[in-house]
Amino acid sequence: MCTKVATPGYDQLMYSFDTEGEGQKQVFDDVEPYFHYWHADGYTRPWLPFTASETPSTVSSARWKLIPDMVQNEAAADAYANTLNARAEDVFVRASYRPYVRQYRGLLWVKGFYEPQRTGVRTVVPHFIQAISGEPFTLGCIYNNWTDKDTGITSRTFTIITTPPNKLLAEIHNEGQRMPLIIPPLQRRDWLQPLTDQQISGLMQPLPDGFLKAHPVSGLVYDRRKGINNNQPQAQKEVQMQKDLFS
Repeated sequence: MCTKVATPGYDQLMYSFDTEGEGQKQVFDDVEPYFHYWHADGYTRPWLPFTASETPSTVSSARWKLIPDMVQNEAAADAYANTLNARAEDVFVRASYRPYVRQYRGLLWVKGFYEPQRTGVRTVVPHFIQAISGEPFTLGCIYNNWTDKDTGITSRTFTIITTPPNKLLAEIHNEGQRMPLIIPPLQRRDWLQPLTDQQISGLMQPLPDGFLKAHPVSGLVYDRRKGINNNQPQAQKEVQMQKDLFS
């Protein structure tokens, strides 16, 4: 599963929008201030920078965890099944995703993401995975513009699609054996356009090796104790891996 990501800083994201060869220009369109996450935990349902197929040249905030239309209100949304991720193999069949995958696809802008590596019987080491270039990149998503029936407020909510891993992620995420769907720059325009099921499936493939790099980080990203701030630069700092005495 991919449940922890980092977003680029505002200036870095704006610079990437102006890069030639992206296949599309991007602009911000948001009434809320841009919030930079060194570490965003999907279980808190954060608002993150997102490009939707309805507005392919605009970046605005969307909320992590896809909420289907049938959900009544915010309390029910919190309690709804875990839809932080959608397996590529399931998006055309599962009720939570089937109504949206053909029309509502989007791009989540990230600096990187975190995955755990099992290194021993009692040891799990989180890793930060990012582009070798250090530039922001995009994850393929499905979204829904969900309306809270109690308040009438509509929010864009999304799930990150996952695929089988490439070689790098198979070594790191060695228990889960999944990776987020990464949409390369030259495929972004296609991903946001109307496509056939076959074309969508053709884009939902593991990213070939050679684009990503990874390093171990501290357990800060998994520390959920009250008062602990794990949204800080320290979350991405490389650490030395420790040997498990019980392995």
